[in-house]
Amino acid sequence: MNKKLDKTPQRYSFIILILFFSGLTIMSSFYVTIPLISVLSKEFSVSEGQAVWASSLFTLSFAVGCLLFGPLSDRFGRKKIMLGGLAALTITTIILGFQSSLSSVIFFRGIQGLTAATFSPVVLPYVMELFPQNKRVFAVSCMSASFLMAGIIGQVFSSFVSFHLGWQYVFIILAAIYFILMILMIFFIPKLPANGIRVSAAFKQMRKTLGQKSLWLAYVIALVMLLSFVGMYTALGQFLSSSLFGFTNQQILYVRSIGIVGMLMSLFASSLVRRFGMISTLRSAIILAATGLILLGLGTNMVFIIVMSVVFVSGIATAIPSLVSLVGELGGSSRGAAISIYTVVVNLGATIGPILAIQLLGTGNYVLTFSILAVCLLLGLLATLFVKHVSPVADELNMTEKKSITLH
Repeated sequence: MNKKLDKTPQRYSFIILILFFSGLTIMSSFYVTIPLISVLSKEFSVSEGQAVWASSLFTLSFAVGCLLFGPLSDRFGRKKIMLGGLAALTITTIILGFQSSLSSVIFFRGIQGLTAATFSPVVLPYVMELFPQNKRVFAVSCMSASFLMAGIIGQVFSSFVSFHLGWQYVFIILAAIYFILMILMIFFIPKLPANGIRVSAAFKQMRKTLGQKSLWLAYVIALVMLLSFVGMYTALGQFLSSSLFGFTNQQILYVRSIGIVGMLMSLFASSLVRRFGMISTLRSAIILAATGLILLGLGTNMVFIIVMSVVFVSGIATAIPSLVSLVGELGGSSRGAAISIYTVVVNLGATIGPILAIQLLGTGNYVLTFSILAVCLLLGLLATLFVKHVSPVADELNMTEKKSITLH
């Protein structure tokens, strides 16, 4: 299969296009309930603290699923896990569109998170195995970009659809998209042979990985970055709709959509790492994001607030690819296990983020809310000072040992 694909670069382009949109839409389900927290609160006459569990249970289930489906894809094959998960995700998502109580929405969001976890920890090793060396970096970058863009696109899509059609149609439309992607995956995504690695062996590798101090520090950075990212957008909607600005849902939608501009920085992350080094790029990006977050809370001018939100997103968009590279480098021959755990940690951060933001917003102090989220980021900056950097040369040698790479 690989030899045939080497002679047909247009086939590679079509495959990565399908996988890119799959990553974008599947990971968008992660973020679609951020703008819906206030909507669900009013719909079911509950507090926003209760409604936020429609987001938080999804991310908790997603984190558990990432630990499970990465090893299972080693054993049974990448395409089989992705395709089965996409079918289950389609069914669960359409069911979500017909729920009439918050408890049932939260329950099926938990199931949705579990089924969505069949993609992100599986697609990265899939493209590493399918694509030749000269196309592999671009393919992985495309997938990383799709995951990042989902953080904005998911919110914009949800805000637009819920405003014009109702919150139920957010899930109904997503289910239709998942069904189309499932058909495309059946016919156009090549099947690769399973590695046959025992699931128990994969979990043993994870336990070994957790013994590395520098990786623990990298996971702290990952936790606070996703916590601040999801927390910021949870707080931003409340901030703009407050009496200070009185924005409508439509106006908040426009502000969120501008954040896509900041996501473009992810395209330059690899160039910055090559020029300035991985740790330096990561530190600078965290400082940029924290600065934008603090100034955002202090802003009273709408243009200034929008610019600072873009500055914040630019910092996060630059930091995440740098951090993924760092985790892979620190993991060495166990990079597959290292990145599997990373996936779980970032989702735990995304779980905590909206809960923390809602609690802080309860004080009525927006400056305090954004400042505390920025302090969380600065804890990540502090962690970078103690990360023991691994030689890039040694890391490159490890990359040539294909059998040792089981990137989840």
